[in-house]
Amino acid sequence: MLVVSEDIEQRRKKILNIIQADFPFEWRPFKKIGEMVGLEEEEVIDFVKENFEKRIIRQICAIFDTRSLGYKSMLVAAKVKKEKEDFAASIINQHPGVSHNYRRNHDFNIWFTIAVPPNSKIGLERTVKILEKISGADEMIMLPTIKLYKIGVVLDMTGEEDPGGEEKYKYYTEQERKASGVSPDEIPAILALQENIFPEKEPFARIVEKHNFSFDELKSWYEKFRAEGKIRRYAAILYHKRAGFKYNVMAVWDVSGPDEYIDSIGMKFASVRSVSHCYRRPTYPSWPYSIFTMIHARDEEEANYVIKKMSEETGIKNYAGLVSTKEYKKIRLRYFTPDWEEWEEKYKSEISEGK
Repeated sequence: MLVVSEDIEQRRKKILNIIQADFPFEWRPFKKIGEMVGLEEEEVIDFVKENFEKRIIRQICAIFDTRSLGYKSMLVAAKVKKEKEDFAASIINQHPGVSHNYRRNHDFNIWFTIAVPPNSKIGLERTVKILEKISGADEMIMLPTIKLYKIGVVLDMTGEEDPGGEEKYKYYTEQERKASGVSPDEIPAILALQENIFPEKEPFARIVEKHNFSFDELKSWYEKFRAEGKIRRYAAILYHKRAGFKYNVMAVWDVSGPDEYIDSIGMKFASVRSVSHCYRRPTYPSWPYSIFTMIHARDEEEANYVIKKMSEETGIKNYAGLVSTKEYKKIRLRYFTPDWEEWEEKYKSEISEGK
């Protein structure tokens, strides 16, 4: 039996941190990663391949910013009778713009994110109204982003970092969003860059051949989109639970007052290592929470430690922790594909103009 030394094992774990944070956009990216951790290219490829096979790595691809591409998106919370939860979720999931859909332990029990393309004939709000009707939900509230404080998921696979400590990796904020919408000549590059890559010496070779780009052309598009904020980063996405982060909680915070104060709390929460997403969203009479933070922890104890520390350091005492009890859908959106128009054509008659 092959025994892997502790030093080599830690180097391998660092690979998973590196490829989540910022995968090198190079013709031989795994060679570059090997140089960063002191391993040979083949060792890195074998390790990444192994983690694909174990279903720890979900995919490696460009992560686009939906709104920068001209899409409109929002988080939606639905109240659904318990016996109708699975049915409602299955109907909601049929929309191609629904990327995440979870059941959570709250009266608002179905939570999903949805986007519609720039050329949508129905629009985002009316799409949500259609989903409310056809899913049988008792109520849906729309929670669009008022301000983005953080998007950036890098699960610490080394165990060396304090989950409640300060974030060490660069993450995407409102300031990086410098463009909105795309021109027709950009769409072929977007279609190419949203393709997944796989652990092999020249992983971009398949993409450039399929989409008729040279690698230099593809990299030029990538750098352009990255500078404009249309691409947040190129990275590996992990299956959180299989990676050891089995406790997913959406901590929501009742923060009110001047915009400057709310922003200061949002930015403070965004700086926490275990917070992967942090937004300001609208409130309702039935929903007083304005700041949303997604926390991925190894277990409930770790999550409670992080939330308690966030509360103590900001003085925010009114909060709730919504735990995912079932994952209905989790995908990476594919942009400018025909299924969006097909869904709208099917359901456009479900709601009359003006509603």
